[in-house]
Amino acid sequence: MPMPNFLIIGAAKSGTTALYHYLKQHPQIYTSPVKEPRFFAFEEDIPRFYGPGDDRLVREFVTNFEDYLGLFEAVTDQIAIGEASNVYLTNSETSSRRIQHHLPNAKLIAVLRHPAERAYSNYLMLASTGKEYLGFTQALEEEEERKRKNWAFVWLYKNRGFYYALLRPYFDRFPREQIRIYLYDDWNTTPREVLQDIFRFLQVDDSFVADMNKRQNVSYIPRSHAIQVFLENPHPLKTILKPLLPQTLRRKIISKMQLLNQTKPPPLDPELRRQLTEEYRDDILKLQDLIGRDLTHWLKT
Repeated sequence: MPMPNFLIIGAAKSGTTALYHYLKQHPQIYTSPVKEPRFFAFEEDIPRFYGPGDDRLVREFVTNFEDYLGLFEAVTDQIAIGEASNVYLTNSETSSRRIQHHLPNAKLIAVLRHPAERAYSNYLMLASTGKEYLGFTQALEEEEERKRKNWAFVWLYKNRGFYYALLRPYFDRFPREQIRIYLYDDWNTTPREVLQDIFRFLQVDDSFVADMNKRQNVSYIPRSHAIQVFLENPHPLKTILKPLLPQTLRRKIISKMQLLNQTKPPPLDPELRRQLTEEYRDDILKLQDLIGRDLTHWLKT
């Protein structure tokens, strides 16, 4: 049974969803039909998380080894075989150890975004679904308490941005030539060049041109939190209407209501960005040396 020979390990909200879809187009690359199996984070260990909607999130995890192998049973003659699970960077100590055990020769890819901007984008993702009901500043203040109560990793807005600490286990366990780190700055401005470099890293045809027109995971916030909660979650009214409306019509109505309830989010507050950047400063300086990239522009506020 085929096993992956490359993994996209993160970071969350740094363009990895788009990267996954672009790689999926390449005829020499096979990506798992489940974008984020999260297997190496939770192998044979179904976690218990207690944040809003965390129970639904956990149901998406692939924790059984045979089920994980099944994700790659459709591989034919592809050269590069992989998957993308951002949590592999979030709980890197456990994930890197398991990846080293199962896939010691795997190539590892990470895209890193300015940690303060990444944290805000992570926040907007949960706010857009109606799960996050606090403002960004208050949510940051609640983060350690949420962590103590064992809310899922998606709620760790600030913690997921200490990249040096999170990447260190991978650099300790894998040869540097198996790790490729990209910056979101480059991915955002010259995506085709970055994608071609990844093709070369994976040793597939780098002349392939992917369709990069469709945007992935565009950020927005709901105009009404209550309406978004209704649209995203089970509700007695939806149960009553279910047998009365065809599924296709229900989906169209919900999609239309979601679109009408969307509004563009405000930019990250400059002062809050500065405060967060100062908290990340030491980690950023260590990260520079680890990955061999000048990150002084991240420190400018």
